[in-house]
Amino acid sequence: MLKKILVGLDGSKGSFKALGEAILLAVLAGTEVHTISVEEVPRYPGTIDEFVDEQEVKDTVYGPVIAQAQARAKEQGVTLKPFVMIGHEVKTIVEFVTQNKYDLLVIGFMGHSALYDRVMGGTCQALVRLAPCPVLVVK
Repeated sequence: MLKKILVGLDGSKGSFKALGEAILLAVLAGTEVHTISVEEVPRYPGTIDEFVDEQEVKDTVYGPVIAQAQARAKEQGVTLKPFVMIGHEVKTIVEFVTQNKYDLLVIGFMGHSALYDRVMGGTCQALVRLAPCPVLVVK
């Protein structure tokens, strides 16, 4: 049974498709949905594990994306809790899933990396390989 669902949310069309599927699953399972957005900051090494507090989420580059995601979830009666992290996308998401014991990671088939990886997004491929829980890839 699903208790904790995490969605990778980067603002791309693919990530919003993933969010839609996660919301549907949450309605069926009676659970809440969490999102993770990772800000890659070039001047920081990939090992940084800095968390942006909830009240600061709206002030990040993902603020408008998260507001849109929360509105979509609310329409379906689903609670959405956003997290914004700073670091390398794959490493940060895998560590976050592990530490918080998510039952399912939902990601889009293609995110913003679609220009670089035509068959499947590079982040998507890495998360499917490395995530410690089931991964639902939404096309």
